[in-house]
Amino acid sequence: MADTKKDSDYIENARQRYSESSDAWSEVRDLSLDDRKFSRLGDQWPEDVLATRVREAKPALTINKMPAFIRQIVNDARQNKPSIVVRPVDSVADPRTAEIMNGLIRHIEATSDADVAYDTAIECAVDGGFGFFALDIDYARDDTFELDIRFRRIGNPFAVFWDARSEACDSSDWRYAFEVESMDRKVFEEKYPGAHAGEFTDDDKVDPWFTENSVRVAAYWDRFEIEREVLLLSNKDVVDAVEYEKLRGQMYDPLGITVENQRMVASWGVKHTLMSGAEPLETTDWAGSYIPIVPVYGEEVNVEGRRYFRSLITDSKDAQRMYNYWRSAATELVALAPKAPWIAAEGSTVNPEEWASANTENYAVLYYKEGMPPPQRQAFDASPVGSMQQALTASDDMKSIMGMYDASLGARSNETSGKAILARQREGDVSTFHFIDNLSRAITCGGRILLDLIPKVYNTKRIVRILGEDEKVDQAQIDVLPDGTVMEMPMPDGTLNDVYDLTKGKYDLVVKVGPSYTTKREEAASQMFEMGRVAPQFFEVAGDLLARNLDWPGADQIANRLEKLLPPGLVGAGDDEDMPPGPPPPSPEEMAMQAQLQTMAAKTQAEIQQDQAKAMADAQTKREVALFEAETKAMIAQNQTNNGMPADLDFLKHQEKMALEREKIAAENMRHEQTLAAEKELKLTLKSMDIAEEVREPMMEIADVVDGGNIESTTIIAGDVE
Repeated sequence: MADTKKDSDYIENARQRYSESSDAWSEVRDLSLDDRKFSRLGDQWPEDVLATRVREAKPALTINKMPAFIRQIVNDARQNKPSIVVRPVDSVADPRTAEIMNGLIRHIEATSDADVAYDTAIECAVDGGFGFFALDIDYARDDTFELDIRFRRIGNPFAVFWDARSEACDSSDWRYAFEVESMDRKVFEEKYPGAHAGEFTDDDKVDPWFTENSVRVAAYWDRFEIEREVLLLSNKDVVDAVEYEKLRGQMYDPLGITVENQRMVASWGVKHTLMSGAEPLETTDWAGSYIPIVPVYGEEVNVEGRRYFRSLITDSKDAQRMYNYWRSAATELVALAPKAPWIAAEGSTVNPEEWASANTENYAVLYYKEGMPPPQRQAFDASPVGSMQQALTASDDMKSIMGMYDASLGARSNETSGKAILARQREGDVSTFHFIDNLSRAITCGGRILLDLIPKVYNTKRIVRILGEDEKVDQAQIDVLPDGTVMEMPMPDGTLNDVYDLTKGKYDLVVKVGPSYTTKREEAASQMFEMGRVAPQFFEVAGDLLARNLDWPGADQIANRLEKLLPPGLVGAGDDEDMPPGPPPPSPEEMAMQAQLQTMAAKTQAEIQQDQAKAMADAQTKREVALFEAETKAMIAQNQTNNGMPADLDFLKHQEKMALEREKIAAENMRHEQTLAAEKELKLTLKSMDIAEEVREPMMEIADVVDGGNIESTTIIAGDVE
């Protein structure tokens, strides 16, 4: 409690800052409050004019057209959700770790209903000029000490008081901020016994239902400059000196990692204090370097150094008031105008008292004297043409002021073609795009706060849940690693699992605005159907992808069945994320050997073709040899018949030619046997070499080609000759 002078000075400084913020933004807050009451609560008649019309019993209609314009922008932002995408920046950051961060951020947004926080902030900015959302750190569950980051919506933008000297488009330059809330007095006394419940503010826009049974407390954020020491380690990591001392004994010293250099750097610290108007109640040091409250501004105008934040309807209020007035005037002319009077000759009516009340009473029969002309009504034109025309003019004024015409609101206008309607809608989107863009800037600021908090919150060994872009849930193991941001760790079942370090490396982010994944999937399916109608063969090669983009029950099972019907070359084609990494490129020695084998295979194949041609020639020779042998036997038989006379010269030449052919065939058979032995030796050598399997396999295929030549066609000739 405020027992020391330090606490008293701290509270006094906080109160001065609050007064400074309240005075600096009072005009902006008053304008925002008036705009919100005007557009949302229908408080659109000036008090004196409304009192006069009520006193005179005249209608004072409020036909509020503002919510339709506001919803058009807010719902457009809901349909095109900005998404945070993390990217690695320095050499230490890893793309796979960046993807884990993307999945973690998507999980944080999903579990803490970040879309509700975004929607509330943009709605407040559109109808009031500014809105906010915040980030908190809390325990993941009741039975754990692990911390998680959470988004939080701020439903009442008037509860936030921010730095009066801020000039940035977000909260990156805020030095202080307050978030004021009302607490039940009994709860306050039970939670903070003995604390003084002093008034912190008299601003009724914070809590207009403040009573003596409530106590106002404020969450005070104080951002200040500090100096911290950073260390350059022997493994080239740069770490904070405090974190190094925490992990030195269990991680750095066992690995022999030492400090090579150190220096002091300027940084920021944030202190969070929950306080009443008189004393601090709780004080904690915030883990991050930014105040975790993010503004979403409307249209910003800077006049003489003073910033104003204007809503969508700020300049349209007079047109809306005129519309209400002329519609009320038209109603008055039609509903409250007197009825046309009866015109009758004097003495021509029977029961004059009935005729006198004929404009206010309903009579079945009205009598007049026989022989006298019947009474007649004097008709007049009571049509409020002028009032209705003025109302239409006021309605057009509202559209032109906000830049949103009938096509932007979904109403039928004078555009007839589709292109003309889209062009008119695009004009409306452009005129109000600054609200959507300011939301993207705010989410970018929230993403930077997340990147600043993640290394300080997710810095212990744990398993975190991540969410894919297609909303599929997965898990990732994180830990503080001695070197690098990703490491493979053995699991109990013998497999290897990637462990990611979210505390190392620098990361940046971008915010992408577009349809949600579900909307993209529906559009993809529609366009695939259209492509299938133009090119029916599309379904034969991409039917499984079409089925996966449909919302049918069992669409995934249908896609799996269709995938099995694809040709082998298309299965997995283009799915680079699910395919295993390719083999490493061969070394220069392996490439040279492979080229040599290919040359040898080509040479051997040519030799085989030559051998086949020679085999055909040898077969012809074999037939000729057989013929020669038959002729020789015939000559021998004839010589024997001639009583043993010596052989003539032709017979001797024939025997010599047959001997030469036999020697030629024997030489060819010997050469083929030597080639076959060399090829078998080459295959044995390849099997014994220490080369990569993906290089050895094509070499063996080449050797098989070499070994598979039709060599036997020539080796049978010798046997045939014999």
